[in-house]
Amino acid sequence: MSWRPTYRSSKFRNVYGKVANREHCFEGIPITKNVHDNHFCAVNSKFLAIVTESAGGGSFIVIPVAQAGRIDPHHPKVCGHQGNVLDIKWNPFHENIIASCSEDSSVRIWEIPDSGLRRNMTEAILELYGHSRRVGLIEWHPTSSGILFSAGYDYKILIWNLEIGEPVKMIDCHSDVILCMSFNTEGSLLATSCKDKKLRVIEPRTGQVLQEANCKNHKVNRVVFLGNMKRLLTTGVSRWNTRQIALWDQEDLSIPIKEEEIDGLSGLLFPFYDADTHMLYLAGKGDGNIRYYEVTTEKPYLQYLMEFRSPAPQKGLGVMPKHGLDVGACEVFRFYKLVTLKGLIEPISMIVPRRPLPRNMPHIVYSTFGSVSYEFVRCFAFSGVVLNSSSLSESDSPSLSVWTVVHAPERLLIYCLNSDVSDVIRHKEEKEIQSKIVVPSDFIQRIF
Repeated sequence: MSWRPTYRSSKFRNVYGKVANREHCFEGIPITKNVHDNHFCAVNSKFLAIVTESAGGGSFIVIPVAQAGRIDPHHPKVCGHQGNVLDIKWNPFHENIIASCSEDSSVRIWEIPDSGLRRNMTEAILELYGHSRRVGLIEWHPTSSGILFSAGYDYKILIWNLEIGEPVKMIDCHSDVILCMSFNTEGSLLATSCKDKKLRVIEPRTGQVLQEANCKNHKVNRVVFLGNMKRLLTTGVSRWNTRQIALWDQEDLSIPIKEEEIDGLSGLLFPFYDADTHMLYLAGKGDGNIRYYEVTTEKPYLQYLMEFRSPAPQKGLGVMPKHGLDVGACEVFRFYKLVTLKGLIEPISMIVPRRPLPRNMPHIVYSTFGSVSYEFVRCFAFSGVVLNSSSLSESDSPSLSVWTVVHAPERLLIYCLNSDVSDVIRHKEEKEIQSKIVVPSDFIQRIF
């Protein structure tokens, strides 16, 4: 019998966390002391938003990501809510649009100027009223622009069409407070965890409950879809009051595929999944560490990799979208850690130990997004067709730009690795045809 190693080889086994230098942190922010189980932080490639402590209503502060350092105590805020702000989320399609929900039973949509706030913003572009009690959760639909989900303490989920400003669907299958919502990659399924100790998989269009699990031995708090693996991961508490994670088959919730105890601490475990690297990050509220695992489709399903440790406890964590990462520095994930006692927001970059990439190296495959690879392609300035880089040679055109293509259902994000163009271009009309990506010719002309 041949000898087999007891460990599983992984190209991400040496991923490590790197805390940003002091000059790249955000200091002097009065982070909210609200005990609601949320992150109170949202970030995209342009702005960082943090829910702040305030009197006489709820507010949050919006800071340009490039404006690090000590923040002015009188920095303008978004302060239109009459109650405490419980959740904030940036629109994944429009980086200047942010949604917020509050104890005043409202959901509001705000538009932040490109230059940031110059004065306090009190007027929202849209105010949504439909819940009878406070609203604790909001989620943007991952593939349909202008669709927002909100969950209130009235045990209902409302689906809002922002073009008309009205709810188009109500999901009322829950019998208690909804703790978490998570979409699959296509947005065709919605997973929820509830205070009634049940885990549900719902079809959002019809509101039909496709799968339901009665979690008696594993009290579910948070749930997340694991990309296109047809798996769910939940964090919660076992019957012995220890923190626990469980892996589920989304098509059969009768019994978890795997359960694993983490530790005996009492803080809520927040799961973060990176579909590109198949890495799972676990961060506990009030902890100073972040554990990370690699998720596989075969046993043992969850492979422990390493742990990032820090002495400062975290109240919440924001996550930078992939197009805002420094790919050249081999950064695969970035957290923004809220340290309440210091009024500090601390960026933490997860780095794969590799030789740093040149900004215009064309023949490196970085990662995957769902079932489509990040491809390095060359773009013809005189044509509307973008070809796969493997079909072009260096002699075809030495002046062509290098592009990274990220494909998601109903959208395609394209951003240039050359130093002369750094903005993210979002376009919804692209279609993937085998190894080619076809875009309108005016899209290319607009860039060049």
